[in-house]
Amino acid sequence: MLILLPPSEGKADAGTGRRLDLSRLSLPELNPTRDAVLDALVALCAGPDETAARDALGLSEGQRGELRRNARLRVAATAPAGRLYTGVLYEALDLATLPPAAQRAARRSVLISSGLWGAVRLTDRVPPYRCPVGARLPGIGALSAYWRAALDPAVTAAAGRGPVLDLRSGAYAATWTPSGPLADRTVTVRVLHERLVDGSPSRSVVSHFNKATKGRLVRDLLVADARPRSAAALVGALRDLGHTVEEGPRTPGRPRLLDVVVTEL
Repeated sequence: MLILLPPSEGKADAGTGRRLDLSRLSLPELNPTRDAVLDALVALCAGPDETAARDALGLSEGQRGELRRNARLRVAATAPAGRLYTGVLYEALDLATLPPAAQRAARRSVLISSGLWGAVRLTDRVPPYRCPVGARLPGIGALSAYWRAALDPAVTAAAGRGPVLDLRSGAYAATWTPSGPLADRTVTVRVLHERLVDGSPSRSVVSHFNKATKGRLVRDLLVADARPRSAAALVGALRDLGHTVEEGPRTPGRPRLLDVVVTEL
C-alpha cells in the first residue's frame, strides 16, 4: 500500500543535521527536476526584488524571514521529513509515538508531496523551506504543471501493484493523477462532519479539521499493520478499524471516493 500525504505549512524552525544532499533522497529520478526548482527558488529569494519573491510564494511583508531561509537552502541543516512537518495532520499521525513496527511500515508506505521536492519519504533529510505548490517560479512557471511529467512515472512505480490511499489536498493532487488500472486501485477521502440540527442529522464537508481525521486514519492503519492488497480491501480495513466509511459512485478509470463520516472534530 502506498499512502500519499500533503506537506504542511507548519515546519520545524531549523534542521539539526548535515546539509542537503539530493543524491541521498528517495525517488532519485526526481533529482533533475528537484535541482531545477531548487535553483529557481534560491535565485528568486536571494535576488533584489523582494516584492516579486513574496508575491510568487504568497508571503506577507512580515514573512521576509522565509525568503532569507529559502536563499540558504543549499547550505542549510536538514531534518528527516517525518520530523520537519508539524501541521495538524502530522500532529494527529504523531509519528514519534508509533510502535516500532508501525514506524517501519510508515517508512515503507508513506510519500509526502512537496512543491519543492516533488515527493519525499519520511526519512529523507531536507531543510525547512517555504515553497507552496501554487507558486510560480521564474524559468519554471506553475509548479503543479512543472512537476507532472516527472512525478507520473516515479509515483506510479512507487505504487507497485498495491492500493494507493491518496490523502493529498487538491493543489498537490494536481501534480500526479493516477490513470488506467492504477486509478481503479486508488482511494481518495472526503471528511464529512455529521451533527444534529433541529433534531435532524446534517452533514457538512470539513475543511481545516479534515487533516486531523486523515492523520488518524493513517495512524490506525499503521498501528494495525494493515496490508490491503486492493482498494476494496483498504476500504474494508478502514471499516474494521471503526471508521464510518461510505463509498461514492464509481467512475471507471477514476479513483474511488470515500466519505469518512465523523461526529467529532
